[in-house]
Amino acid sequence: MDWKIELIFVPVTDVDRSKAFYEKIGFNADWDQTPVDGLRFVQMTPPGSACSIAFGTGLGIDLEPGKQNTIQVVVPDADEALAHLEGLGVEARGVQELAWGRFVSFDDPDGNSWTLQELPDYGA
Repeated sequence: MDWKIELIFVPVTDVDRSKAFYEKIGFNADWDQTPVDGLRFVQMTPPGSACSIAFGTGLGIDLEPGKQNTIQVVVPDADEALAHLEGLGVEARGVQELAWGRFVSFDDPDGNSWTLQELPDYGA
C-alpha cells in the first residue's frame, strides 16, 4: 500500500498576502474557494511537486502563524534556488554545505520557514 503526502497546512495571518507571495516564488494557485461565509480555502502547489500547501480562514487549524518550520523541499540545484529567490527579492539564507546535502532556507511573510535541499550525488 502506498502512502502519499499530498497536502500540508501552513498557518498565515493574511491570506491574500500569502497567496501573492507563493505565486511570486512560482507556486500554482490550484484552488481559492469560499464555499460559505467565514471559510476560505487556498491550495497552492510548488512547481514539479505532488504535494501542495493549504491555508485560509475558518479552517479549524490549530497552528500559530510563523511557527511552521518543518517543511523541507528537494531541489535539483541549491545555488539556482538561492539565485531564483534572491532575484525575486526574497531574503534567503544559504547555501549551507553539509554531508547530507546543500541547503537554502527562507521565510514566508508570516515567518514560516522553508528549507530547500539539494541531495548529495549518492552515485559519486
